[in-house]
Amino acid sequence: MTDDIPSHSTSDIASDDWIDRIVPAPARPYLRLARMDRPIGTWLLLIPCWWGTALATAAILGPDPRQSLIYALLFAVGSLVMRGAGCTWNDILDRDFDARVARTATRPIPSGAISVKQAVVFLAAQLLVGLAVLLYFNAFTIVIAISSLLLVALYPLMKRITYWPQAFLGVTFNWGALVGWAAVTGSLDVPVLLLYSAGIAWTLGYDTIYAHQDKEDDALIGVKSTALKFGANTRPWLWFFYALAVILLVAAFWTADLKWTAYPFLAYAAFQLARQAATVDLDDPADCLAKFKSNRYAGLLVLAAMLAGGVPLT
Repeated sequence: MTDDIPSHSTSDIASDDWIDRIVPAPARPYLRLARMDRPIGTWLLLIPCWWGTALATAAILGPDPRQSLIYALLFAVGSLVMRGAGCTWNDILDRDFDARVARTATRPIPSGAISVKQAVVFLAAQLLVGLAVLLYFNAFTIVIAISSLLLVALYPLMKRITYWPQAFLGVTFNWGALVGWAAVTGSLDVPVLLLYSAGIAWTLGYDTIYAHQDKEDDALIGVKSTALKFGANTRPWLWFFYALAVILLVAAFWTADLKWTAYPFLAYAAFQLARQAATVDLDDPADCLAKFKSNRYAGLLVLAAMLAGGVPLT
């Protein structure tokens, strides 16, 4: 640790977790580099994929359990490896920043457990697995998915140049909604564009909460975020982002002609988001992390709304 690291900061790598207990020692740094020990990022990348698939299935094709299950499993594998690839790329670019922040200084690259060359090889392997998954889908879906790689490549640089890296993360992380819809329909239509926009607003909310964990370190080393931009005025922005997300979700559901059975689940998801905005302690990193992680449940409630809205009532 360096002298410019606040003393309250702690490593984001848990000790004696399942990786330490059951994974052979040589493989442990690679799984940590891919964040296999912290699945919340995979969930937040995967859920928009499931959203796009579920909304398209409900709106256009009607229930098809077998095909939906295949898509769900493929997107799960793809999200796992592509989230790992994104984290690997992020850590390659951020290795000097990470070494100066206590929460990230013990990550595999800044700690020396993995060299940059080894990380690049690991990145290539993950991308090849992602490509293999993608080849199952139609050509239009493949084009849409591959086009997201530019966003993935640029995202780690955004916190160096703008106070809105969370917006860029939203554009990147919710691309799966477009991919999921395209996989079912072979096109992009108004409902999924509204859904994608809702996901961006949702990400702006939850990642602003996440960024409050690091606001002191970020200010010290010159990294930008919406947490630093909004400061003490963050809470009204959280209300705005989450309200906008819910409004856009309602519009997506409406244009997709989902049944009324979708809306009770959406209302419950809206309540969960409102609770985050109302109760998060933005000066408590542990509470920020807990509220951030709770977005998995909010996202799954939205998915449940789509599934319920596509079930025939007669």
